[in-house]
Amino acid sequence: MNENSKSIKEVQAEVDEYISQFKEGYFSPLAMLARMTEELGELSREVNHYYGEKPKKSTEEEKTMEQELGDLFFVLICFANSLNINLEEAFDLVMEKFNTRDKDRWTKIEE
Repeated sequence: MNENSKSIKEVQAEVDEYISQFKEGYFSPLAMLARMTEELGELSREVNHYYGEKPKKSTEEEKTMEQELGDLFFVLICFANSLNINLEEAFDLVMEKFNTRDKDRWTKIEE
């Protein structure tokens, strides 16, 4: 990690501090899911432009997958924060699943 790296806990706290300055606060879970779906659609569009058969129109704004992933990540953090979900704990749970239940699911690279 470089010196500018932030832990997931720090990122969740930073987003919470940002959202907390507004009276509206976090959106409802349903609205948050709609926002996440919207951001995923924008990421899908970028992926399709770079790797698919649909080039950008000359009138379309230039965005990057990094921007779109960042937008999706921000909304995911907002969603987790609004439901009081610790994303570090959620990540640990999913990695435990991959390392136990799914440990033999994929072909490992020979060392």
